[in-house]
Amino acid sequence: MVHSDGAGAADAPLDSHVQLDHQHVADTFARLAIELHDADGVVETVEAVAQFALQALNCSYAGITLYTRGGRPEVAAVTDPVVAEAYQMQLDSETGPLVTCLRERSTVLIRDTTTEQRWPDWAAKVSALGVRSVLDVPLVTGSDQCRTVGVLGLYSPDPDAFGADDEAIAHILARHASVAVATARHEISMAHAVDARKLVGQAMGILMERFDVDGDRAFAILRRYSQDTNTKLRDVAQQLIDTRRLPAEGQGHTNGAGT
Repeated sequence: MVHSDGAGAADAPLDSHVQLDHQHVADTFARLAIELHDADGVVETVEAVAQFALQALNCSYAGITLYTRGGRPEVAAVTDPVVAEAYQMQLDSETGPLVTCLRERSTVLIRDTTTEQRWPDWAAKVSALGVRSVLDVPLVTGSDQCRTVGVLGLYSPDPDAFGADDEAIAHILARHASVAVATARHEISMAHAVDARKLVGQAMGILMERFDVDGDRAFAILRRYSQDTNTKLRDVAQQLIDTRRLPAEGQGHTNGAGT
């Protein structure tokens, strides 16, 4: 009975420690959710995620790479210049765990860069920077998780720094980040769309007053000039608002539309 009581007493602090760890992670993600909700845009969003990675995971450095609208990956946020250098080497050479994670939408774990054989050249350079462990987790969106948004990268100066718990938490963080980035981008797109409609409306008003045409004809003038000059409709409208006139090419369409 004495041994049994002793074992129970020994178990209590362990259970308490686990509960505290779980509570810390839960509190961290609760704060992250609030901060992501309050973030003003994509830049603020990814910077918040990178900073929270340092609190929630066993890493010394963190970073995020995102696909741009042009389809190219770019470094979006880093907590240390070491990460920026490690990322850029891969983006320049188009090889490495980051590139594999982006292309295959799969998690990549490097337990020790000094023994890594898949990307030996990159691993040697990163090891020289003081990085021994790397965990890259894809940021994906969609119901079937089929669209890659980017990658959350975690770095440590210690070998074999990332265990199963770290990987699980990293995936939770990556899901938060994916949704937050997609939401921020959607809000920006919506804001741009609203702004574009306002600009087009102002430009149409100028044409309607200047050339005594109705709304449909004014819009047709803007659209025709946009097509002929291969210029976005929003930019055509902005040019008209700024200069109060259309260039020579546009004047011909204006007169034609007004007759």
